[in-house]
Amino acid sequence: MDIVSPLIGMVHSLCISAAARLSYVVNVDQRIDSLSTALNELKDKRDDLKRKVERAEVEGLTCTSQVKGWLQRVEDIEAESRRRCCVGCNACCSTYKLSKKASKLLNRANELIGKGAFNVVADDPIPDAVEEMPSRPAVGLDMMLERARQFLAEDGVGTVGIYGMGGVGKTTLLKTINNEFLTKRHHFDVVIWVGVSKEFVADKIQRAVGARLGLPWEELESHEQRALKIHKLMKRKKFLLLLDDVWEGIDLPKLGIPVPEKTSKVIFTTRSLDVCTGMYADQKLRVEFLGEEDSWKLFCENVGEKEIFDSETIRAYAETIVRKCGGLPLALITIGKAMANKETEEEWKYAIEFSYDNLETDALRSCFLYCSLFPEDYSIEKEQLIEYWIGEGFLGSFHASYVYNQGHALIGSLKVACLLETGEEKTQVKMHDVVRSFDLWIASKCGSNNQFLVKASTGLTEAPRADHWKHSLRISLFDNGITTLAEIPECPRLSTLLLQWNSGLNRIPITFFHFMPALRVLDLSFTSLREIPVSINELVELRHLDLSGTKITSLPKELGDLAKLQHLDLQRTHSLRIIPQEAISGLLQLRILNVYYSYGVWEQQDNEVGFADLQSLKYLTTLGITINELNTLKRLYSFSGLLKVIQYLYIKQCDGLFYLQLSLNSSFGERLRRLSINNCYDLQYLQVDEEAGKKWLPSLEVVALHGLPNLETVWKNPVTRECLQNLQSINIWHCRKLRNVSWVLQLPKLEVIYLMYCEEMEEVVSRSGIPREDSKAFRSLRTLSIRNLPKLRSITPWELAFPSLESIAVIDCPNLKQLSIKTHNTSTLPTVYGNKEWWDELEWKEASSETAFVPHFMPI
Repeated sequence: MDIVSPLIGMVHSLCISAAARLSYVVNVDQRIDSLSTALNELKDKRDDLKRKVERAEVEGLTCTSQVKGWLQRVEDIEAESRRRCCVGCNACCSTYKLSKKASKLLNRANELIGKGAFNVVADDPIPDAVEEMPSRPAVGLDMMLERARQFLAEDGVGTVGIYGMGGVGKTTLLKTINNEFLTKRHHFDVVIWVGVSKEFVADKIQRAVGARLGLPWEELESHEQRALKIHKLMKRKKFLLLLDDVWEGIDLPKLGIPVPEKTSKVIFTTRSLDVCTGMYADQKLRVEFLGEEDSWKLFCENVGEKEIFDSETIRAYAETIVRKCGGLPLALITIGKAMANKETEEEWKYAIEFSYDNLETDALRSCFLYCSLFPEDYSIEKEQLIEYWIGEGFLGSFHASYVYNQGHALIGSLKVACLLETGEEKTQVKMHDVVRSFDLWIASKCGSNNQFLVKASTGLTEAPRADHWKHSLRISLFDNGITTLAEIPECPRLSTLLLQWNSGLNRIPITFFHFMPALRVLDLSFTSLREIPVSINELVELRHLDLSGTKITSLPKELGDLAKLQHLDLQRTHSLRIIPQEAISGLLQLRILNVYYSYGVWEQQDNEVGFADLQSLKYLTTLGITINELNTLKRLYSFSGLLKVIQYLYIKQCDGLFYLQLSLNSSFGERLRRLSINNCYDLQYLQVDEEAGKKWLPSLEVVALHGLPNLETVWKNPVTRECLQNLQSINIWHCRKLRNVSWVLQLPKLEVIYLMYCEEMEEVVSRSGIPREDSKAFRSLRTLSIRNLPKLRSITPWELAFPSLESIAVIDCPNLKQLSIKTHNTSTLPTVYGNKEWWDELEWKEASSETAFVPHFMPI
């Protein structure tokens, strides 16, 4: 018994083991089928999860570690299943091993399937401790950089103020400090960069700081709530806060930023030593001008071709230019870039005047300096700038047809020299704030021959004292809060005075203009002036007068004494009711008169101005006009001289006007740029006569049609790609009978479409109005805004590329279910603004299209 019992136990164990092995061999096919099913299910879960992760990453989120680990384990099991189970074997032993491996893989697959449900697949990324800032080499800043490093190392220094004039290198120094921490060992948990700028906004700083800390931005949170969240997190961190371009003292604790202690620091740049004091800087660091050696080095870096200085003559010219730059880095960089393509001795010799005293020509230099009169970072309309230049006399005689081309050529030269850049719109230019500082510095260096008083957008509530005006050549108090001009300044040299956008300015003293005999350009636009003092006739040299957007009700007859006035702008002076005949008839040199959205009587009664007075202005080349009666419009047709020069036409409330005839005898409409028609309730269509040819209305840029309930079609004529060559903007409101505007498809330069409150509009472009494949369709369109079109079903009958579209807004268009925009290039998709409920009900031909658009949707 003692021998038999162990033997029986061994036999039993062997039987169980053999049965298990036999089970693996017998069930191998079933196990592999089960494994295949589980792997397919696992792959489906993986693909779904990957799509969620990809969509989250497009929105700027980062995949969680759990999800990353799960996806990696799925990849591992897929690889192992291919390696172990892809080859069968007839041998019992091999079959047994294969079945056993399949069983293990099946268990692992089922376990992964069970763990593959994630509530959160991605979250906000953990920001890097330092983010690189693009910067030029810090030439000549070594000593100041070393002092900044010392301040950072000192326990007793919490706040450092770096100050100096614009263009001297403060921002470059601060960026260099920031970027050093990319490779240098440091103790900071986070280095935060914030560009502050002149228009200080607390939210801007809080948003930038919050983003670097990984805090979500909640629009509904108050300033104080955000400050508490920022303070709570920053109190636990060792931080370095870098604030660039501070213009006024900032209460950092009020923003939630703790007072820096031993382990944390704040460094800021400013142009004012007073700001350093107001910010309680523990140390102040003045950025000085460059020495001769560093000035030469920086200049050469921007010229590029060092071989050019092998010529002793050119090198001598270059050294002269560098000396004239006076160690100002911005001047050295700007002029160095401008000289990069100059190869001849003549060009370099000529450039000696280029430096400060003359940018290639006197006209170019004057035009460059003039740009500094506008506020910092302000986009200037090219056309307005050129008109100012003409008024100042910088350009050729206004009789010459090439004067505008000359102005545009000068703007082009300044852009090539990197002194101007493109503004917010392509019709605009702007000056970088540092270049503007350089510009003003040049003006100040030119001594008594060129004094500028520039306080544009500086928050003034009072005008500078009259004694500050006395020696000024040009004064800009543009965009301030000035309400009165209390003093009477004496400024015998003053040639430009810009007072526009002081919206509270409602009165000018009667004798204000008595002592400005040289004034050529006067801009009072968009103030609250209700009358112009009669002393305006003292401005005997005045060429350019802008009163647009003011509240004046009449013009003084003394205005007619301004025999040299060339440009009179009265557009959008909605209150203007009286223009005496004498106010216009004496303006013998007038070439531009603009009363668009303004005075509209023209019946010549009680000695008021009429069409005959306008036609007698023999130099008139540009007319903007308002018509508010049908009889007045009919009378206008008889003044062919005026029809030829109309560029801006506003027609309103003309009862009985059933259609508008343009291009009568090819003279009316040839130069028309803006056409606006409001509240003409009988109007049914616009028509162009046959004499205009195929390329009709070649100059028209803007069409605005408002309150035309009987307008059935815009153009009676067929619209082809040969006509309306320059039409860029269409604005149609409250035209309830319009069913579509298919003709817009033919416009090669169309950039903006606004369609609103057109109850019967069913489609923007109809099926019959568009070939299925049209690569030229809407190639320039940037903005499409549609609102309150209750019957609108489609924008276009099939999808188009819209290659330039930047934004599309859809509000209260419940029947619009598709966007008609191709998604082949997701990097160029427009931002879509609309109601969330409308967005959720949109229909998509492919799921990928919806996925592509998700990051571009902005609920409103």
